Amino acid sequence: MRKTVFWVFYIILVLLGLAFLELNRNTVMGWELFLLWTVMFGLQYRSRIQHFSLPYKALSWVVFVIMSAAIFWLSWPEPKAVPAVSGDHPEPTEVIHTAKGDVSGLLTADGAVEVFAGIPYAKPPVKELRWKPPVEAEAWEGVRACTKFAPMSMQVTSLPIIDSLTRIIGYHDFPFFSLSDNHTFPVSEDSLYLNIWKPHTEETGLPVLVYIHGGSLQTGQPWYDDYSGESFARSGVVAVNMAYRLGVFGFYADEELLKEDGTTGNYGLLDQIAALKWVKENIAQFGGDPENITICGESAGAVCVDALCVSPLARGLFQKAILESSTLSSVKPPHSFRLLDDALTSGNELRERMHAADVNALRSLTAEQLVKEASSQHHVTVDGMVLPETPYELRKKGIHNEQAILHGFNTEESGPFILMNHATAASYDEKLSQVYGPMAERVKELYPGNSDEQAKENWKIVYGAKYFNYPHQCLNRLMAAQEPVYEYLFAKQNGRLGAWHSGELVYAFNRIPEQSTLYTDADRRLSELMHQYWLNFIRSGDPNGEGLPVFEENRSSERILELNDTVSMIAEPYLDLYQVIDQNEGFAAD
Repeated sequence: MRKTVFWVFYIILVLLGLAFLELNRNTVMGWELFLLWTVMFGLQYRSRIQHFSLPYKALSWVVFVIMSAAIFWLSWPEPKAVPAVSGDHPEPTEVIHTAKGDVSGLLTADGAVEVFAGIPYAKPPVKELRWKPPVEAEAWEGVRACTKFAPMSMQVTSLPIIDSLTRIIGYHDFPFFSLSDNHTFPVSEDSLYLNIWKPHTEETGLPVLVYIHGGSLQTGQPWYDDYSGESFARSGVVAVNMAYRLGVFGFYADEELLKEDGTTGNYGLLDQIAALKWVKENIAQFGGDPENITICGESAGAVCVDALCVSPLARGLFQKAILESSTLSSVKPPHSFRLLDDALTSGNELRERMHAADVNALRSLTAEQLVKEASSQHHVTVDGMVLPETPYELRKKGIHNEQAILHGFNTEESGPFILMNHATAASYDEKLSQVYGPMAERVKELYPGNSDEQAKENWKIVYGAKYFNYPHQCLNRLMAAQEPVYEYLFAKQNGRLGAWHSGELVYAFNRIPEQSTLYTDADRRLSELMHQYWLNFIRSGDPNGEGLPVFEENRSSERILELNDTVSMIAEPYLDLYQVIDQNEGFAAD
């Protein structure tokens, strides 16, 4: 009996250890040491078990756990820069001349796309440049090899095992037993670099796409495969993305800083503007047309796009805009936004928490000391310079930088945000009150929660509508009379994210992995179609093209294009709910 108990307990511990090594992405050395240690322990312990006293047996198990923990720590995955192109010994590109120096990149394996990763567009915003508008990058001599992506901007990072569990539960695509992911990703304040994907051609005057990643203005990185620029480059577009300051480093506001530079709270936006200026000045060297630039963003990236569309500092830097799953164009934007007084108050509270007498005292702190303040400092600010007024007020006055808009949302935007916060019939009223306040009763009349199942389903709808769908309705009504506006509703289900928040990205960017079993042929057909809509819009400002279902302008703000197994114009499904929010917020298109 004692033998059986020993082996069961021992096997369970070994399996748990191996699971930790796999999910935590520990190095191969960790696997080797752990297996060697467990075999030695098992053989030694089992051969002498009958001679051990109970205290000695207990001590042996303590030693086992301590040694195992030491192995996990010694083999902890190290940060590793992400290569611009995968594979062994990719071929370098020809040298390209930029205003600050020469660069070379790498060719994809098939030679179709050139990738330039980690081109600096501003000086590192560290020390005295922390919380300062970005400063032009210094020139360099020789050829800069742009073969690896720069670190992602400073942000709170989870344990590798947490990220792995997120991929398993949310994305369903964790690569089990892979030796290619035994590392973490570097983070740094020194992150103001951009990346370019261009067709391997001497053709010039190509349309340009500049993508701004999401992540609640707290997290994110520009190399994520779902929105890699490679597929657009294969379609004849020069694609660009960049890192920008996040959290407290990108959106901290302070009265002292306001007096210094006339702006505060929008350093991340200023980074994006600096990157756009770099693109405007240099993109022709990569074959791009500086007079045909489209900016695109998803979630918080779309928030930034909306801000750039009305910022006087971004005037003339782009022509078209794509906003996926967020805008700032409602009267009271529901997330990632605040007025100056609120921003300054929050900044003062942060300084008190950090026991800092002034900004210089904050600048003397390490990035690691400040980074956890991201959750209190991740909002675009109406500062009087980057944003003279709210986007709603500016758009009502006819002030905007773009000439055409493609925008939309997904049917289950709420998915990741209410994953652990589903409603029941008993909790429905309280949850409605938390989100809708005095409107809750009217919302409940439209979307009741009389049973647990009804409450759960309607909570998904009303939560997503308030935070994501409704701001798109506001943007559409403000702009439909001023410029071409095309609005979509992404509704396609699949084995991965489905129509959750960000689920559309892999379709629009045509990045569904060839071997993935989480997507069907229908998904791949929709991806090709969506990519073509986006591609046409990037080229001309009109998503329509030969062989595509007609994508009508949403001039009435009542008909949108549904992207599903069938692609067609449908009636906007949430107009009744939007009317309730209108009355509460006082929205007026003119």
